[in-house]
Amino acid sequence: MNTARALAGFSIAGIMVLAPAAAHATAGPATGTSDARAAQAAAPTQWGPHHAAGRRAKAAGSLTATAKDDPGKPADRVTVTGSVTDLTAGSSTCGWAVFRVSTADAAGGVTLKQRSYRTCTQGKPLKFAFSHKKVYQVELKVCAGAKAAKPSLTCLYAGTWKPLYTYYA
Repeated sequence: MNTARALAGFSIAGIMVLAPAAAHATAGPATGTSDARAAQAAAPTQWGPHHAAGRRAKAAGSLTATAKDDPGKPADRVTVTGSVTDLTAGSSTCGWAVFRVSTADAAGGVTLKQRSYRTCTQGKPLKFAFSHKKVYQVELKVCAGAKAAKPSLTCLYAGTWKPLYTYYA
């Protein structure tokens, strides 16, 4: 009987302690914390360095996504800045940073856009910056390949894309 009373006392004490915390959680954040959350979401996130196979090229930089209230919707704007560096000795080989960006289109579907940046000068980084609106995902692939106007099919389809930003994260 005494243990039952003791357990009941502990239960009531626990409820008394947890009730104010539960009331605060359901009331929502205090004034000013939403501003702090928005500032945190808008702060640049560093990514990289990511290397090509055999460490023949590398890319690194930062990504900034605008704050949003609904995690199910895309970011209003995502800005990516960085540099890609060719680490090969030959002048006929270049380093590539290829980005795949998933954006919302006017009809409510998803459109894939691609951005490619190439440098063929060994050790000299090429700086880049771009931004897109209504972004669901940003992915990166770093490759080293022959000097060409576009990245090779091997660069685009072999290996894995590195996710830099996902709308629900």
